[in-house]
Amino acid sequence: MTVTGGPKPKAVQVADALREDIKKMKPGEKLPSQRELIDRFGFASQTIQNGLAALRADGLIVSAGNLGNFVSDGSAPTSDMHDDIKEIRSQIQALAERVAALEERSVPGGA
Repeated sequence: MTVTGGPKPKAVQVADALREDIKKMKPGEKLPSQRELIDRFGFASQTIQNGLAALRADGLIVSAGNLGNFVSDGSAPTSDMHDDIKEIRSQIQALAERVAALEERSVPGGA
C-alpha cells in the first residue's frame, strides 16, 4: 500500500517555495544567500543545500561558488560536474559529522 498526501520532505518544501520565487525573477538574478534561506525557512544548512541542489539538477539555478546561486537563463547545462562534486563533498561532510556525533554517544569499547 502506498501512502500519499503526507508531509513533504523539508528539502522539497524549500525547492518548491524557491521555484515559485524563481517564476517571478529574471535570468541572472541572485537568489538569497544560504544564511537568509536558513533564517527564512528555519531549516538546517544541509536541508537548504539539498533544496538548492534539486533546483540545480532541474536546471533552474546555477551556482557561482562563493558568489551564490543565480536564476538560470536556460543555456547552462543541467548538470555541471563541478557543482555535482561540490554537492557530494557537502553530503560527505554532513555524514562525517553525523558519524562523529554517533561515535561520541556510543559507549567506549561497547558491544
